[in-house]
Amino acid sequence: MLEMDHESFERLVIEELDRLPDDMVDGLDNVVFVVEDRADDIQGELFGLYDGWALTERDRYGVGELPDRIVVYREPHLKACADEAELRDEVHTTLVHEIAHFYGIDDARLHELGWA
Repeated sequence: MLEMDHESFERLVIEELDRLPDDMVDGLDNVVFVVEDRADDIQGELFGLYDGWALTERDRYGVGELPDRIVVYREPHLKACADEAELRDEVHTTLVHEIAHFYGIDDARLHELGWA
């Protein structure tokens, strides 16, 4: 298992977010990115989570809504990766995957595209 403290992992996530194409992130509206140690699911194996209303469902979205959240989980990433290069690749994939959910792309389509 790779070792990295919360602050260093958060910096790495920000760096990977900055490397994403502008057209992918420029359309994000009312979305915050959060790093947490692990998900509350039973196994704690989720790499990321999109918590909010997809752009395709924003007709149900009201004025003054709290921001949607994209959560990147530190511990599952560290457990799955042998080195920093692999960690960066996995974080990149997680960010693309969760941002795609914002745009209304489901897991089945992400799987077809190689991002699941």
